[in-house]
Parts: sequence; C-alpha cells; structure tokens
Amino acid sequence: MKQYDFTNGNIMKQMLFFSAPLLLTNLLQVSYQFIDSLWVGNLLGANALGAVAVSSTVIFTVLSFIIGINNAALTILSQQKGREDESGLKKYLNAFVVILTTLSLLLGFIGFLFAENILRWMSTPEAMVQDATIYLQINFLGILLLFGYNFIATVLRALGDSKTPLYFVIIAVILNTVLDPLFIYVFNLGIAGAAYATLVAQGVAFVAGLIFILKKKLAPFTIPFVPKKEEAWLILKLGIPSGLQMTVIAAGVMAIMSVVNSFGEGVVAGFGAAQRLDSIIMLPAMALGTAVNSMAGQNIGAGKWNRVRQISIYGIVYNFAIMLLIAILIVFVAEWSINLFIQETEAVSFGVKYLITIAFFYPFLGINFILNGVVRASGAMFQVLVLNIISFWILRYPLTYLFSNWWGEDGIAYGMGVSFVISSVFAYAYYRYGKWKKVKLFQVN
Repeated sequence: MKQYDFTNGNIMKQMLFFSAPLLLTNLLQVSYQFIDSLWVGNLLGANALGAVAVSSTVIFTVLSFIIGINNAALTILSQQKGREDESGLKKYLNAFVVILTTLSLLLGFIGFLFAENILRWMSTPEAMVQDATIYLQINFLGILLLFGYNFIATVLRALGDSKTPLYFVIIAVILNTVLDPLFIYVFNLGIAGAAYATLVAQGVAFVAGLIFILKKKLAPFTIPFVPKKEEAWLILKLGIPSGLQMTVIAAGVMAIMSVVNSFGEGVVAGFGAAQRLDSIIMLPAMALGTAVNSMAGQNIGAGKWNRVRQISIYGIVYNFAIMLLIAILIVFVAEWSINLFIQETEAVSFGVKYLITIAFFYPFLGINFILNGVVRASGAMFQVLVLNIISFWILRYPLTYLFSNWWGEDGIAYGMGVSFVISSVFAYAYYRYGKWKKVKLFQVN
C-alpha cells in the first residue's frame, strides 16, 4: 500500500487523495453506529437502545485519556517519519504499544468491576441498569480489541497511509451488520449479543490489520519491550492534555444540552435529529483536520516550515469550499433530512430552522479543525487544550445561553454559530502569533 511522503510533492493533490479515504472511513464508522442502533432498537426495543446509548457514553468518557494518547501517536510518529529516523520510529511505536496496552487492560479491569456503580451514579433509569451493566462489562472486557482497532489506523495515517485503514473499517462494518442479528436474535443473546458482535467485528478487523501490516512490513512493529523513561514521559506529556481535550469537548456538549433541554421536548427532539446530521456534515472538516495533522507532522519533523504554512492554507481553502457547498445543499434538503428521524411538527420546525442557520457557520468551525490540527502536529497539545476550553466554556456555552435568553429557541443556533466564528479567530491568532513552532519533541539529528 502507498505511504505518502508529505515532505515532497504536490500538497493540494496529496491533501485531496489522503483525506478522501479518511472521509470514507469516518462515514463508515458513523454507519457502523447507526446500524448497531437500528438492530438493537428494532430487535430489543427502546429500553435496550437507551441502555446502549448510556453505556456508549461511559465507554467514550473512560477511554478519553487512551484516545488522547492515540492522538499523540499521530504527532510523534509522523514527526519521526519526517525526520527519517527509523530507529526512533521503532522505539516510539513500541512505547505506544506498551503504554496503551497497559492502560487498556487496567481501565478494562476497573471498568468491569465498577460498571453498575458508574451507571447508578449517572442516574440511569432502573429499567435500563441491568442491560446497560451487561453491555458495559462486555465492552470493558474487550477494551484492548476496541482500542487496537483504532490504534492500527492511527499508526498507518502517521506514516502517510489512509487507504489501508479504510479496508479494516469495511471488514468491521460488514461483520457487525451480519453478527448483530445473529447474536441478538438467532443465538438469543439479547443485549449481550450486541456487545459481542461489536467486539468480534472490531477484534477481527484489528487482528486482520495487524497481520496485514506485519506481513507487508507497513510499520516497524517489534516484540514489545520496556520503553525508556524519556519515551514514556513524552507520550504522557502529549497524551494527557490530548485526552483532556476530549473530556472538555464531551462536557461542553452536555452543557449545551442543558440549555436546549430548557425549551421542552419538541426543541430537544429537533435538536437531537439535527445533531445526528451534524455528525455527518462535519466529517469532511474532521477528515481534513486529521490529514493536516499527519502532513504537517512529517514536515515539522523534516524542518520544512514553508510546506507547513502551505498545508495550513490549502486546508482552509478546501474546508471553506467543501463546507460552503454543504451549507447551500442543506437549505434544500434540511426538511427532508430531519423527517428521516422525526415527524412531530414542532420538532421538525425547530430542527430545520436550526440546521439551515448553523450550516453557514460550519466553515468557521472547520478552521478550528484545520489550524488546531497543524498546531497539534508540533506537539503543542496543552495549547490546543486551552483553545478548546476557550471554544466551549468561554464562548460556545455562554453565548448559546445568552442568545437563547434574548431570542428564545432561535438563539441556540445563533449563539453556537457566533461562537464558531470567534473561536476560529482565536485559533488563527494562536496559529499566527503563538509559540507552537518552538516546541521541540526530539533532539536534532
């Protein structure tokens, strides 16, 4: 499989061809969750679907630090690739494997023991607790497989290969689609069957990916050994702030929901439907953010700062072109799209109005993905954490609350939209004037 050397060649072409498989991968992962919910909801009912939703929130929250360290891998390994330091690449790859395996097993053990306590602490409805506990415990037992599946993809992207991970995701989606009804209905395993289907699907994709990588020698994996102190320290130094970024985002989303909840069931239902579409609409900008992280990382490692600047510019141009086209399209398909999820008049009315309003602010949110991706590529994880705190807690939540007090439910979209614009200004200001370029992760060769 082709691995891009981003330190040379046409940047526009590389960005287009590297980000396209990332977008398809993200789309497949969204469809993965959609199919999972479809089978559980139809075969086991609303309570089981709610139990899966609650459990999934716990899994995501608990995994934030591990996922953050996974994101740190993209920065460290891409810089090593750009430095053409084969020895360093091997050592840091080994260090990630050891640290992530240890953390995964530790969190899996703790999560399994305290699953029910966590759910009760979250005030999970009593009718859902038993199912949610079963689903959560099985996922915690297989947490290493769930994480390994994503780690393989991150390693390959850091090395310039976004196509190979796409094939592994296809395997997982197909397996999950087949195994869900088989385990849930045919084998009569209920909600446990849904959890087993997820683990088997992602586990097979992980093992297949690992075998393929080793056979084709796509990444320099070695038999695990204890990493050096400085390697472990650098990974934790970057990984912990990166993990906290995700925690800040998750908490910020919950805070926004508290504002939405105050307007009643119709607005909540309409917002929920719009948010499902949001998760699809933002995929191109997210894919570009991941692409520029890998591309900028290699060039920072190689010391090619002019190419880093060009990557930033092309990323923003692509983002604006794509997200503006999507915004125009939304004007024509918003009502049809919302009706796919809900039919209640009040909910549909709010959902359509919200979606059309917020759509034209999406290009500014995309700027955050692009510029934060470049800054993250330098290793400035703490700085990106601060930018996320500003974005969610100083801008998005207060402005949404303020605008909704002024203009009622219509203010929700305007408050969030204005926060996107202002946070993009903060992102640009730090990109332009901040000291992220002075961050040095490794000694000069």
